[in-house]
Amino acid sequence: MTIKIKISHLIASICLLLGLLFVAGKTWAVEPYEIVTNSGVSEKTLSKNALRAIFGMRLHTWPDGSPIHVFVLPDEAPLHIAFSKEKLNVFPYQLRAAWDRLVFSGTGQAPETVASPEEMLAKVGSTPGAIGYLTRSRMDGSVNVLHVK
Repeated sequence: MTIKIKISHLIASICLLLGLLFVAGKTWAVEPYEIVTNSGVSEKTLSKNALRAIFGMRLHTWPDGSPIHVFVLPDEAPLHIAFSKEKLNVFPYQLRAAWDRLVFSGTGQAPETVASPEEMLAKVGSTPGAIGYLTRSRMDGSVNVLHVK
């Protein structure tokens, strides 16, 4: 084999490997997850706009008038990144900027950040009116799944 052929095979192999890593990173980055609420929340479905308003800290009460308590994972958590992009159609830094504006202007507050999925389950499960998100493998009977339409 000539040097040119060896180099072209090497480049093709590297491109293929990088392509596979890119696809694998996108496909298996986060296991399936759901938006979850405290079991006392009567809502079972929510519009995408209402979900964005809740996590944007602009909607403060459920339709029955009870207060909404929002819980999120840290900004750099893979599940938070996936949730922000896929469900809210914003990047985590955009969400953080909106929360910071509310806090620093004195017109609102940021959601409560929990350190882990286990803490998310405990907080959402024990806080009336709570909403958050969890991977399916972390869920139990203490939370309800909220469907987004």
